[in-house]
Amino acid sequence: MSLTTKTLGRGRRVAAGSLIAVTALTLSACQNGTDSASSSHSSSAAAPATSGANGAPSNGGGGPQSAGNAPRPSGVAKPSAGRSGVPNASQANPSTMTASDRCTADNMSLRLGRTDIGAGNIRVPLVFTNKGKKACSLRGFPGVSLIQRDGSAVGTPASREGAGGGSVRLQPGQSAHAVLHTVNEGVSDIPCWKNSQIVFVYPPGSKESMTTNSGGLRVCGGTFTVTSVETGVPS
Repeated sequence: MSLTTKTLGRGRRVAAGSLIAVTALTLSACQNGTDSASSSHSSSAAAPATSGANGAPSNGGGGPQSAGNAPRPSGVAKPSAGRSGVPNASQANPSTMTASDRCTADNMSLRLGRTDIGAGNIRVPLVFTNKGKKACSLRGFPGVSLIQRDGSAVGTPASREGAGGGSVRLQPGQSAHAVLHTVNEGVSDIPCWKNSQIVFVYPPGSKESMTTNSGGLRVCGGTFTVTSVETGVPS
């Protein structure tokens, strides 16, 4: 074999080897590029788990957990279904009178009548007198509280006692009354309230108040009530 032939053969083998190497490198680069592209477009793919010391799967030292192992979000508790509503308001005194016929604070005077004490009970008439120039009517319960001169309340307002009663017609100068009721000290273990100075009153059906001197009226035994108005003044 000539020297030229040997040189050509060796050249072909080197060229072939180089071509194989280049081809292998190209295939490897293409494969790596494909994997990278797949990874960048699959944002939801879980990170590959690595094996921990005991062979159990690990999340890669603080990486995101797989969806199957993620804790469920805490549920929001529903509000309890309580009853809605408002506190019961005091019912207005029943009345068929028109506003022009009703006795108001402007056309009446107010005073306490003579105190009646008996059998451990104390009853005091609350007297309304028509001081106007025409007849008017009252019906139902007055609202009554005891207060001090500075306006501070003594105890709680009087509760209603007895039936509502009918309408009382007052000619000019005529009077009607309701009865305040409490008990003597010592009748009950419930302590007495401190002495009052003023009786604060809303006439039946009126939003305007009236006052009169209480004469030091003191409530004992937790009893403080008022009746509906009735005609006349107790003797």
